[in-house]
Amino acid sequence: MIKKLSLLIAVCVMSLGAAFAQTIDKIEPLFWWAGMKNPELQLMVYGENIANYRPSISYEGVVMKSCVTLESPNYMLLYLDISKAQPGTFDIVFQDGKKKFTYPYELKQRKDSTDDIQGYDSSDVLYLVMPDRFANGDPSNDQIEMGAEYQVDRSKFMARHGGDLKGIEDHLDYLVDLGVTAIWLNPVLENDARGGSYHGYFSTNMYQVDRRLGGNEDYCRLIQKAHDKGLRVVMDIIFNHIGGNHPWVLDPPAKDWINESPSRRGNHQKSVFYDNYASKYDSDVMKYSGFQVDINQANPHISKYLIQNTIWWIEYARIDAIRQDTYPYADYDMMRQWNLDVMAEYPQFNIVGEVWTEHAIGTSWWQKDSPLNKNNTYLKSVMDFALMGMASDVFNDKSENGSLGRIYDHLGYDFVYADIKNLLRFLENHDTSRFLRTAPENLDAFKQGTAFLLTITGTPQVYYGYELLMNGSTSSPGGDGNVRLDVPGGWPGDTQNWFTAEGRSEMQNEAWNYMSALLHWRQNNKVISDGEMKHFVPQNGVYVYERYLGDKNVMVFINGANKEVTINLDRYAESIKGQSYGVDVVTKRNVQMGKELKMAPKEVLVLDMKK
Repeated sequence: MIKKLSLLIAVCVMSLGAAFAQTIDKIEPLFWWAGMKNPELQLMVYGENIANYRPSISYEGVVMKSCVTLESPNYMLLYLDISKAQPGTFDIVFQDGKKKFTYPYELKQRKDSTDDIQGYDSSDVLYLVMPDRFANGDPSNDQIEMGAEYQVDRSKFMARHGGDLKGIEDHLDYLVDLGVTAIWLNPVLENDARGGSYHGYFSTNMYQVDRRLGGNEDYCRLIQKAHDKGLRVVMDIIFNHIGGNHPWVLDPPAKDWINESPSRRGNHQKSVFYDNYASKYDSDVMKYSGFQVDINQANPHISKYLIQNTIWWIEYARIDAIRQDTYPYADYDMMRQWNLDVMAEYPQFNIVGEVWTEHAIGTSWWQKDSPLNKNNTYLKSVMDFALMGMASDVFNDKSENGSLGRIYDHLGYDFVYADIKNLLRFLENHDTSRFLRTAPENLDAFKQGTAFLLTITGTPQVYYGYELLMNGSTSSPGGDGNVRLDVPGGWPGDTQNWFTAEGRSEMQNEAWNYMSALLHWRQNNKVISDGEMKHFVPQNGVYVYERYLGDKNVMVFINGANKEVTINLDRYAESIKGQSYGVDVVTKRNVQMGKELKMAPKEVLVLDMKK
């Protein structure tokens, strides 16, 4: 009997101990670093009824400034001053009367240098990849048990297809050979959502890479290997909204944690920020995106959490830059502070915001130091959606003289940008129709669009598969799935392999080689990355512009007409500058600068000018 009673007591004690040990589900950030410029650290504690406990810390250099409980008893926020703390692990003691348990928390040693975090600039070309659709390097992580049900089925647009970080890692040499210098991955954080949320834009854990893509260590390894090959890495993040299965949605910490729209939907009218006539109602509705669950960044606790999360990923994974999704929808003041705090820790870093507007003036308003905006955003880089919106129509125009005048007019507004080099320019991305709406009959539009994108001012971005002539429209059945296709050869058992010249068609190889030649020529070419630009009003369908720096210059001739055109070169004398010929950077042939230049229909020439 005594033995049975002792056993029962032991089991009860073990059960109580286990219950206490399980009180803390997690603390975020997962760890932190001593030596940060900002000495304040917020710890968000998750645990059932954790608000009933009182925390304490006894570790030299760590001072608990405050403990905040919220409306839900399952959260607690600790604000620490770690300005004098040394690296090490300390215990956070949680006590409720006689109940007491500890949670170990680690302060790591911050690296002495941030030289390996490079940012990006106008000398780079960003290559955008949707990880689930690029390549499947590790089929063992395709079907992992998650909280929500999902499918892995390559025949369905909305299902997961199995692409992962290992697949990207396995094809880094492909990207180096192509000639791009940076890779931007669509979001890689956990999306534990019904259906699988293959695109990554419905985060459910901001400190965990989705295990179906690999995991945190795989992400860090990919970045290190990319750096070793001279490639920079851009992380895609979302502050505006989270997935429906995020803990903050399942158990909201407080009523003001989630935004609601006065109209129960967003209006996507970004102009309300600078429109002198905008109503308060429309401005309030704009702040609600309607994409998923819209979180309230104006809440100071959320603001601190998000800023720390960014700094954590930079310091931990050594990413070089960030692309911020749906930038204008998040709280304006919070985003200003985010930019300031990140740049204070990493001055060489770069952040590009997705500001989807239809005019250069509206886009420029969002860029750091814009003379149009008295309340500086401090956002270093913005995206030229207006160019994307017209590029396919212009370069695919089959009318007699084409419509290159639209491009000329658009570039005429470049004067509104505070930093034209930090304007991200692109022809397509994961949210838009492909530049090639259908399979091309020839490469006229592709070559003109590619040459234009890679030689104008700003920083170019290309979308995976563009070099392989991927095509499709979001207006077709399947929607976004039409522009988020798998790359053949990226999956075991594929009968085609577009990652190799042997697996591509003759036209694909011609396109790939053309683009690769321009990309490699562009690398370290300061005339293109840093030079000035001069352009001429299109005549007879021909658009001509010059890039120049010091005594070097490049001239680009684009014939938008569907007929042969002979142009008088006297008009371009101020850019030709008496030089006798130019070398076509792709074909290497010499093009004489005499009195006239004859151009074939839809021809494009990129000429290194020579005396």
